[in-house]
Amino acid sequence: MADKDGNQLEKDYHLDIRPPKQNFHVKGAEHADWGMKDRLSRIFNPATGKTVMLAFDHGYIMGSTAGLERLDLVVPKLAPEVDVFMATRGAIRTCVPPTFNKGLALRCSAGSSVLDDDMSHEVIGVNIEDAIRMNASCMAVQTFIGAPGEKSSIENLCKAIDAGNRYGIPTLGVVAVGKQMERTTKFFLLATRMLAEFGAHIVKTYYCDDFEKVVAACPVPIVVAGGKKVPEDEALEMAYKAMVEGAAGVDMGRNIFQAEDPLAMCKAIGKVVHENYNSKLAYQFYRDVKNKIK
Repeated sequence: MADKDGNQLEKDYHLDIRPPKQNFHVKGAEHADWGMKDRLSRIFNPATGKTVMLAFDHGYIMGSTAGLERLDLVVPKLAPEVDVFMATRGAIRTCVPPTFNKGLALRCSAGSSVLDDDMSHEVIGVNIEDAIRMNASCMAVQTFIGAPGEKSSIENLCKAIDAGNRYGIPTLGVVAVGKQMERTTKFFLLATRMLAEFGAHIVKTYYCDDFEKVVAACPVPIVVAGGKKVPEDEALEMAYKAMVEGAAGVDMGRNIFQAEDPLAMCKAIGKVVHENYNSKLAYQFYRDVKNKIK
């Protein structure tokens, strides 16, 4: 068994060496079966290998959120500009027309509300049969590494991975960052690698210093979370840095639907992810679209 006290510190991520070339456009999925690849191709655009996810699953712990008071009004406006919806089954079934035909990262973990100081004791709130009924492109399970509920959240993740593998549905492991948890490069190196080693097909995490090391050490695609609301230019800068340093996409929520102009912001994020716009060009694009819409 590994001994953390005697373990040597990692030192060489070979950032100058590109990963081996593969025929399939999703990292680490070269040997997956057809159904798994089909679903991954609904998440990651085959032309770019990247994804823009719109997260509006906040209500499962936060209730009504600023900018998401009316999902039935917000989502239709933004749908054309995103590749994937990240949402709960309740939100999808009640507020999102199936004719949008977007990839679906179905939130399958469920837990305490923001009123609880420790939200790390989650459960699996959606079984595999309902994920199949929902035609989920992947199942999203939050994992709390370093929190009191770490063991049970890892168990949730592993159960979802096992169930998904039986039916060709990928699992998105979400690195949770609670109030008392670290937000360091060391933590994200640990958490993302753990989730991938457990079998997650995609990992969602936060941008951090030395992010390229986190990406290099993770054998599956990393999608970057938008996090708390920041000014639009800062959100675009973060997205640009993450993409340059190896992210396979961006999953934004508050930085889109709480933006001064959500549609313009959604379009600008797409430019960064799929068209390699730098942050300055993307922010100028955002302003031009915003002013045109007004």
